[in-house]
Amino acid sequence: MTTKTAEPKRSPIIESRDQLIASFARGEKPAERWRIGTEHEKFVYRTADHSAPDYASPGGIKDLLADLTRHGWQPVTEGDTVIALSGQDGSVSLEPAGQFELSGAPLDNLHQTCAETGRHLAQVKEAGERLGLGFLGLGMWPDKARADLPVMPKGRYDIMRRHMPRVGSMGLDMMLRTCTIQVNLDYASEADMVQKFRVGLALQPLATALFANSPFTEGKPNGKLSYRSHIWSDTDPARTGMLPFVFEDGFGYERYADYMLDVPMYFVYRDGRYIDAAGLSFRDFLKGELSVLPGEKPTLDDWTDHLSTAFPEVRLKTFLEMRGADGGPWNRICALPALWVGLLYDQGALDAAWNLVKHWTLEERQTLRDAVPTLALDAPVPGGGRLSDIAGEVLDIAHRGLAARGRLNAAGENETGFLDPLREIVRSGVVPAQSLLDRYHGIWGGDVSRVYAEESF
Repeated sequence: MTTKTAEPKRSPIIESRDQLIASFARGEKPAERWRIGTEHEKFVYRTADHSAPDYASPGGIKDLLADLTRHGWQPVTEGDTVIALSGQDGSVSLEPAGQFELSGAPLDNLHQTCAETGRHLAQVKEAGERLGLGFLGLGMWPDKARADLPVMPKGRYDIMRRHMPRVGSMGLDMMLRTCTIQVNLDYASEADMVQKFRVGLALQPLATALFANSPFTEGKPNGKLSYRSHIWSDTDPARTGMLPFVFEDGFGYERYADYMLDVPMYFVYRDGRYIDAAGLSFRDFLKGELSVLPGEKPTLDDWTDHLSTAFPEVRLKTFLEMRGADGGPWNRICALPALWVGLLYDQGALDAAWNLVKHWTLEERQTLRDAVPTLALDAPVPGGGRLSDIAGEVLDIAHRGLAARGRLNAAGENETGFLDPLREIVRSGVVPAQSLLDRYHGIWGGDVSRVYAEESF
C-alpha cells in the first residue's frame, strides 16, 4: 500500500472532472520508455519462536528498518516515526502487520529486476541474522490468528482497520495476514491501456493459479489453494473485483475515473496527518461538500491518494498494476513480471493473448475468478476444459513476447528463462500450495511449523 512521504506543497486544486481524466493520460509513454516496477512482500518472524515482531520492541521492525540504512537506504518518517525507507532500488515499506515490502525502482528489463530482488533479499537476510529475524515467502500467514499480529504505526492503517469490518468479513485478514507479488507496467496510449487492462483482468486468474501459495490458516489446511485470493471476495465489494465495465464498449480513462469517483473514500492527508473520511464521497469533495473538510476542494494529490484505495484485480494509476499473485520465493518474484511483460510489452504477444480471451463473457470470467482460489489450474475455463489446458499456451505467448524484446544480460541470455518456474508448475500440474499440502500430509506429519524451515528466504 502507498506510503505517504511528504505533504504536497503546490498540488493543483481540481477545478474540473477533465483533470481527473487527464491524470491517466499523463502516464502514457512510448514503448522505448516502458519500465517494469516489481513489488513483493514477505512475512517477518522471530527465529526463536516464529512470532511476528512488533514495531518498537528490541529486534523488531523499527530495528530492521534501521539496520538496512547501512546499505544506503534513507529513512522516511510519518511524524517522528520511521515507517519506510527510500533508495536507489525503490522503497521499503510496511504493510499493516509488519509485512515487509520492496517496491522496486522502474527498470528496463527483467535481468535488472531479478538483480534488484536479489540485492534486497540479501540485505534483509543479513539484517535478520543480526536481529534474530527470518522472512517467509507465502501468500498468507500459515499459523497466525489476527490477535497474534502487531499493527504498524501508520495513520492510514488505523482508518482502514476501523472501516474494514463495516464492509466485509475478511478485510482485516487482507490487511494483517496476506502477502503478494505485483508488477506495475506502462502503456503508450488510451487504446493500449484498454487492451492491456482487458488481457490483464481476463488472465489474472491464471496468475492466481500459478502462484497459489496460501493453503493454511492458523496451522491447518483451509480448503483453498489461494486463500489470499479468496479473502478478496469479501473484503469490500465497492473497491475490489473483476471490473466488468472494463470490457464494455467505450471503456477508457473517463470510465475508470467515474468508477473511482464511486469508490468510497478512506482519508484525506493534511498537515502531516490522516483525516478519517471513510465511506464519504469524492464527488462531494469535488463540490467542496466533504463533511470532514467543509468548503475545501481536493488537489490532484488527493486524487492520487484516492486511486491507491481501490483494490481490483488490475488497478489503473499512471500505470497498470497486476494484483493477482500470492507471495512466494525469489524465483517466482522474478517469474511474475516475466509473465506479464511477456504478454503485454510486445504487440504480437498482446494481440495473441487478447485473441485467446476476447470471446469470454462477463459471467465466464467471473466464474473462473471465483473457482481459482479453490481449484487453481483445475478451474474450468470458458469453452470447456481447465485452466491447465490453456496455461502452456499463455506461457508460450509470453515466451515469444520476451524473446521479441531481445533484452540480453552479460552472458547473452534473453529474458525467457525467468518463465522456467512457471513452466515447471504447468508441466507437473502441481501449484505451490499443493506442494505444501502434500508435505503437510506427508513428511511434515501435520506440523505446519515445518514451513519456516523450507519456505523462508
